[in-house]
Amino acid sequence: MLSDTIGAHPYLRSDRPMFIAGRWVHASDGATIDVINPATEEVICTIPRATKEDVGAAVTAARRAFDEGSWRCFKPMERERILYRLADLLEKHADELAFLECLDNGKPRQIARERDIKAAITRLRYIAGWPSKLEGRVLRPSYNVPDATFHAFNVREPIGVVAQIVPWNFPLQMAVGKLAPALAAGCTCVLKPAELTSLTALRLGELVSEAEFPAGTVNIITGDASTGAFLVEHPGIDKIAFTGSTSVGLEIGTKAISRLKRVSLELGGKSPVIIGPDADLASTIPAVANAIFYNGGQVCIAGSRLYAHASVFDRIVSGIADIARSLRLGNGMDPATQQGPLISRNHMNRVLDHIDSGRSDGTVVVGGRRHGNAGYFVEPTVIVDLPEGSRCVREEIFGPVLVATPYENEDDVIRAANDTEYGLAASVWSRDLPFAMRVASRIKAGNVWINSHGLQDAAIPFGGFKKSGIGRENSSDGVLLYTEAKSTIMRI
Repeated sequence: MLSDTIGAHPYLRSDRPMFIAGRWVHASDGATIDVINPATEEVICTIPRATKEDVGAAVTAARRAFDEGSWRCFKPMERERILYRLADLLEKHADELAFLECLDNGKPRQIARERDIKAAITRLRYIAGWPSKLEGRVLRPSYNVPDATFHAFNVREPIGVVAQIVPWNFPLQMAVGKLAPALAAGCTCVLKPAELTSLTALRLGELVSEAEFPAGTVNIITGDASTGAFLVEHPGIDKIAFTGSTSVGLEIGTKAISRLKRVSLELGGKSPVIIGPDADLASTIPAVANAIFYNGGQVCIAGSRLYAHASVFDRIVSGIADIARSLRLGNGMDPATQQGPLISRNHMNRVLDHIDSGRSDGTVVVGGRRHGNAGYFVEPTVIVDLPEGSRCVREEIFGPVLVATPYENEDDVIRAANDTEYGLAASVWSRDLPFAMRVASRIKAGNVWINSHGLQDAAIPFGGFKKSGIGRENSSDGVLLYTEAKSTIMRI
């Protein structure tokens, strides 16, 4: 059973309503979804399953707020002030948000506090300064019209009402990462968190209200895939921003383009990790292990394909396997826990199915099984001797599963690293800077790290090539995703 301390939290004593037009409401038909703690498999509360009518109400509220200008027409410094206020509220309630993230998602509470929540606050504070920095351009037209002079200027305007759909692996961080740039640009939003992890998004709605955003500026609806489909297809939506699987992203992108809606997609990955023969193994091995086992491998940029030079391959695999054996799996509420559960029973079974296919095609060096009988835990796993066409090499597993392959020369490893439909991230590990820079320049990915993996900064653009997405988040690029360019030409 959940402890008395956990059970006493107000979010776990009743159904949690949605946030629409500044009010808290239940689904119009009363339907709910059970919220399950992935570490214990217990139902901890319920959330609404929004209907098509509920989605319509949220979009209408956002449309009214945008068209009436209650947020869009705020002076830039006023928008900044409210966004900074929200960041302060997140910081004030960081411990509570980490508690909910741990309970809802399963990740270790301390990691949620020190990484996820802190990253969300940092990102929000960075983006909060952008409303007053959005600039236009003055242009001198080249028209050759006798006795006429022209003046032209270009400005950035908010797109309008934005539908934002975020995944379950970093719930609050993703929610803030979507809302902040849209709000900075002057848009209004309808946010749909993942049905498996909605608690921190709903708590965020309370903080949005406390920060005094105008009613309807931010609306938060909960539900399943059908709710998301209603939102994507609603004619009142001007732009769709989605983070999640490539298969769902392709479906959303197809629907968006058929209606000429603006769309940005941050999708899956199968990131190669390339280790040169001269890499500093003492620092590289633990970092590469963290690149795949962090958050149970449930990370789009996880370093899931290891290519190590043949001269150091065995030592690297052995070192990573030792780390995998040492990781402590358990309930994220336990301070000693290093890796929590996977998000759901279905996802656990999917990851185990991939491992079984890898066992058939290659050799499991370590792990490869479910851990315990309660909760959705999977052992950190390393698989070798896999052919290039293996499912584990080709498909995004989204679990703590590393496939490792030796290589002999630079051209071979580049070919193997790029032989994927994904292009989100990669890392190169070497003390030979020309080699590292050469390899990094030849990798077809939107994010490449040298002697590190997974580092992100709010000021650095993030996004993928190929089927890993469309558009860039973070930095000015992330804010401009929520704007349209308007040119005005005036004859004087």
